[in-house]
Amino acid sequence: MKYLFVVLLLFHGLIHTMGFVKAFEITQISQLTKNITKPMGLVWLFAMLLFLATALLFVMKKENWPLLAMISVIISQVLILLYWQDAKYGTFANIIIFVVAIQAFAGQRFTKMIQEESGVLLQEISIEVPETLEMKDISGVPIIIQKWMLYSNVVGNDKVVSVRLKQKGEMRTKPESKWMSFTAQQYFDVSDPSFVWSTTVDANPLFTLKGRDKLKNGKGEMLIKLASIIPVAVEKPSEKINTGTMLRFLGEMCWFPSAALNKYVTWEQLDATSAKATLVLNGKSVSGVYTFSEEGKFIAFQADRYYGGGEDAKLEKWYIEAKAYKEFENFSLPYKCDVTWKLAEGDFNWLRVEITDMKYNTNKLYR
Repeated sequence: MKYLFVVLLLFHGLIHTMGFVKAFEITQISQLTKNITKPMGLVWLFAMLLFLATALLFVMKKENWPLLAMISVIISQVLILLYWQDAKYGTFANIIIFVVAIQAFAGQRFTKMIQEESGVLLQEISIEVPETLEMKDISGVPIIIQKWMLYSNVVGNDKVVSVRLKQKGEMRTKPESKWMSFTAQQYFDVSDPSFVWSTTVDANPLFTLKGRDKLKNGKGEMLIKLASIIPVAVEKPSEKINTGTMLRFLGEMCWFPSAALNKYVTWEQLDATSAKATLVLNGKSVSGVYTFSEEGKFIAFQADRYYGGGEDAKLEKWYIEAKAYKEFENFSLPYKCDVTWKLAEGDFNWLRVEITDMKYNTNKLYR
């Protein structure tokens, strides 16, 4: 699609040279029947140069290309209106270019908001000489959690206070809907449970969905926009959203297991291979069950979570299942996971996620 957009910019821009050629009588242009003065011919040439410059900036991935594209479209459309009978079909190209440009401009503003929120989160983390965890540090948790710490290689490595990661995968909104590919970035404050997660979802060939999930001070927020412009979901802090984002932190702790040793999490061993985790933030608590193999390999996390954020949202089983393991900075972790709602009418596997990059104990943003 990107290549087609460049071709459109170049082709549409070059067509504007016809007005210049007509005005200066360089050659006969039969397609243009209305007289064009030389000053107006220069305007047609200027519009052409703007579209070519837009194409160049787009290819170079410069941030100011959407603004130049919109200026180009405005000038072009004024010319088309003045010479409507001959140039009216150029309106279709202008509409496409303007829609793509305004979506990109809004996307840049959305990304800037995410960067600012993530930057604040990371700057509040004290990145000092990390504490190296020892066997004595895991003695206070149930045996199965101790096995998890050992299997994950937590003992002998630095305690994690911050995480940044990248993801890719597929998601869908309903059991019968099509899978949509996505990419995402996430930043965690592990010392003071918080995160900012942002994603771009390829909803269709023309439009993307931009989303942001956030947990701060025990309060959650969710924002999803179509084409970075039209709000699809705007969820402010509430009991259902707050507990949902807290449970998300608790479940995603499988990517930074040393957090299981922090005071905000308490454990109750249920049997030889499972334990109940309870996360307490600002006097509010959520709980879920971790399941492991006999040697301590994380298998799954399950909790009762509100299915949706509206008034009619009900508690349903929310299930994270590890599908494959990989090492990140000496830690053995699940890097592929499926997330499923276990509904009365059947399982709804809505997310397949893969971690493509993970960095610990840093307060630097991805660029």
